[in-house]
Amino acid sequence: MKKIQTFPVTGLGCAGCAARVNRILGSQPGVTSANVNFASSTAQIEYDTEKCSLEDLRAAVQEGGYDILTDDEDDSEKEAEDEHARQYSALKTQTVGAVALAVPITVLGMTLMDSTWAGYVTWILATVSVFFFGRRFYVNAWKQLKHGSANMDTLVATSTGIAYLFSLFNLLFPDFWLSRGIEPHLYFEAASVIIAFILLGRLLEDRAKRKTTDAIRKLAGLQPSTVTVIRGQETAEMTIPVEQARAGDIIMVRPGERIAVDGTVMKGESNVDESMLNGEPLPSRKSAGDKVYAGTVNLSGAFRFRAEKTGKDTVLAQIVKMVQDAQGSKAPVQNIVDKVAGIFVPAIIGISVLVFVCWWVFAPSEGFVHGILSMVTVLIIACPCALGLATPTAIIVGLGKGAEYGILIKDAASLEIAKKIDTVILDKTGTITEGHPAVTDQCWETGADTGRKILYRLERLSGHPLSEAIVSALEKQVKETEEKSGQNGTGLAYEIKDFESIPGKGIRGNAVISGPDGKTESRTYYAGNTGLLEENGIRISKSLSDLAEKWLRESKTVVWFADRVAAIAAIAITDKVKETSAEAVARLHEMGIETWMLTGDNEKSAATVAGQAGITHYMAGMLPQDKAEYVKKLQAAGHTVGMAGDGINDSAALAQADLSIAMGTGSDIAIDTAMLTILSSDLLKIPQAVRLSRLTVRTIRQNLFWAFIYNLIAIPVAAGILYPFNGFLLNPMIGGAAMALSSVSVVTNSLRLRRKSL
Repeated sequence: MKKIQTFPVTGLGCAGCAARVNRILGSQPGVTSANVNFASSTAQIEYDTEKCSLEDLRAAVQEGGYDILTDDEDDSEKEAEDEHARQYSALKTQTVGAVALAVPITVLGMTLMDSTWAGYVTWILATVSVFFFGRRFYVNAWKQLKHGSANMDTLVATSTGIAYLFSLFNLLFPDFWLSRGIEPHLYFEAASVIIAFILLGRLLEDRAKRKTTDAIRKLAGLQPSTVTVIRGQETAEMTIPVEQARAGDIIMVRPGERIAVDGTVMKGESNVDESMLNGEPLPSRKSAGDKVYAGTVNLSGAFRFRAEKTGKDTVLAQIVKMVQDAQGSKAPVQNIVDKVAGIFVPAIIGISVLVFVCWWVFAPSEGFVHGILSMVTVLIIACPCALGLATPTAIIVGLGKGAEYGILIKDAASLEIAKKIDTVILDKTGTITEGHPAVTDQCWETGADTGRKILYRLERLSGHPLSEAIVSALEKQVKETEEKSGQNGTGLAYEIKDFESIPGKGIRGNAVISGPDGKTESRTYYAGNTGLLEENGIRISKSLSDLAEKWLRESKTVVWFADRVAAIAAIAITDKVKETSAEAVARLHEMGIETWMLTGDNEKSAATVAGQAGITHYMAGMLPQDKAEYVKKLQAAGHTVGMAGDGINDSAALAQADLSIAMGTGSDIAIDTAMLTILSSDLLKIPQAVRLSRLTVRTIRQNLFWAFIYNLIAIPVAAGILYPFNGFLLNPMIGGAAMALSSVSVVTNSLRLRRKSL
């Protein structure tokens, strides 16, 4: 069985490390794909549980000098957090120590360079700085060397090690150079300052990377740590840790408290702030029968609700997991960057050696010294980390911002596709309209009391919004008539068997009616549109037909109820256009995106809704397969199509579209199919999602541009390309500072996304 899981990874020092772990995981038997994200220090692995185990994968990664935490999800996340905290604390201590020593080393090296005792003091201080505070680089480089690999730590260890050993040789054996007419110089301060700069850069980078995941930590922190449950007697309240809450518990929520688990209100009324989950600014009114969700805030009244989903099953937990998985995914552009990062370090080592040889060959007098310095500077200034962080940091921030707005994006590829869409197809019911239609008129030809009971039970088996409207309208009438007939002793039992949903047309079922005497009668009934009745040869009387025409002219939807022979009743239903639909369509048009409405409803109703929403292109009477075919038609014409829907009948079109968008109030099938989910029912989220995509992709391109340009300019300058023209040779210390700042600048640029408005 194939499975996709995301695990924390420890030991990643740079983008090269991430690329190596990616190769290790990808080469394991049974692994279909692996994506190691350097920015979030996670590995998303798709593997066959019958061909490999998590223990095998962890052993392979550990053999390579790294580790993945594959324990229980909660344990592994806590372990990863603890490990990160330990590493951050150690990094902070090392940075402070290295910076503190770099100051006196630099002062001594610059002011007393001709003093012998100053040389020995700087040697001692540099030894502590390089090999104690900077030991992580040498330890990690040695681990890589043992496995025949190299990473950023290899570059730092090699360059500072060479500078240190070269300086030590010059300190202990100055006559070797003096006898050749060359003044020996010490570069202990260069090695020390480079270590200090890079450690400081790592510290700033680590802090900046942590900010990119703030949105997820905020979401995860919405669930309170305790919950008040009512067990035993009605008044027996007890506070327990939220981990101990179970489905079925009765939970008490007071004003100002945060709801801990998902459930259904049993008693009481209140307004609940759900903005943390769906981005909606206005609170929702909750009363008996309404759903409440973990992480939302009770604003006014107190109420009790029955817990239904706890722990990892809550909507909040699923949202957090979905965003985490998306943040761990890989954008298509990242594949090129990964290939570059994978060969970057070996290539830089080769270039640095070539630089040294060229200096030595073409500048015999001072070529050796200049070659050493240029080689060290090239090793230091090259930065694969900036390349490795360019894409994932922008994606992490972008997806986190989307989650804050109630926009969930399945993966990085979906985020990239959203920028390209030029056409958006919208379903009508529940997408453009409220999705909560109400019955406005009923007309029964005959047997209204019996007909209502049968239609009520038939429609209860369907989850369609129109069915819910009919059930809501008939419920009170049916219950009143059944209570009266029960009191008179003339009650009949009604049961629906062989229920069938006919996509795009309606429903069908056999009604079995049982009398008090035990006799039963079975008859087939239909509820749906005109096409359903025509398909089954069912007659419609002129009076009902004329009335239906009148309702259609008023832009109402007509649902027919019939047996095998004739229509028994016609029911008129209307569904209001959402207040924000017209504004959302206008924004899409401003962004250069064309909108279409495809609906299974009739032509007149479709025309009215399209006009109210500002949509000029629409198609009515569309079956599910027709919607999917129309998406294909637009794609064949060269359009990149986004499809937004909320029902089972939209799932085929959603699957066909380049970007599938599910409204969060819709069916599970639509949401599972979709690449992007709007947690609320607000169409304004669609242009917001497109803008988010455009901003994120633009940030990625900016990051990649500066990362590539930095290396293209910095490496030749570090090699000494300007020396023949103006005598400029880059100081290794400046190279170290530039390298550290390049990574920090990329992450900081990604963080700018958090301040952008959608």
